Amino acid sequence: MGIAERKQRHKEEVRASILEAAWQLVVQEGWQALSIRKIAEAIEYSVPVIYDHFANKEAILLELTKQGFRKLNDGLIKAKEGAGSPEQQIEAMAYAYWKFAFENKAYYQVMYGLGIPSCETVNQISELSTFSELILEPIKELIAAGKSPKTDPFLKLHTFWSMLHGLISINMMGNEDKEELNQLVLQDFIKSFVSGMKA
Repeated sequence: MGIAERKQRHKEEVRASILEAAWQLVVQEGWQALSIRKIAEAIEYSVPVIYDHFANKEAILLELTKQGFRKLNDGLIKAKEGAGSPEQQIEAMAYAYWKFAFENKAYYQVMYGLGIPSCETVNQISELSTFSELILEPIKELIAAGKSPKTDPFLKLHTFWSMLHGLISINMMGNEDKEELNQLVLQDFIKSFVSGMKA
């Protein structure tokens, strides 16, 4: 291995250790507590070394957000592939989304620390674009087969995402265990959402 290859490998290793240290801090203290100084202390490097790899803390959080959406997308793809009709796909993906959120709370909180990403952000980050397309496909199929073919699929995507995210956020903030009620609310939302596109 030549000098250039060794340098590149070392650079990639340092970058990976920065992200791993950042992730551990997020898990232990929450994404709001993350700082470049804490990351530098955790990996025993100077602060300028962190800045050699990431412009700022937001760039690190963005990379963690991408990781989170890759994990979420994997779960959505599996759920979608295991379902038949567009209605079943939407239902399966809603449950997969719910499951991801509560099994990966730290990722979910990083991914949505500032709320649902804007359309511009979705277009800039391929992982977000993939997420949108996974949900949009069965939505478009349902609209095409329904009685209102001029319904805006992007509006329906935003409604789906907002309702699901809102329900999850309410539950993450609450201390009470209301799993049975949560499942009933989730079922009611999915049923209403799907039947609304058929009408």
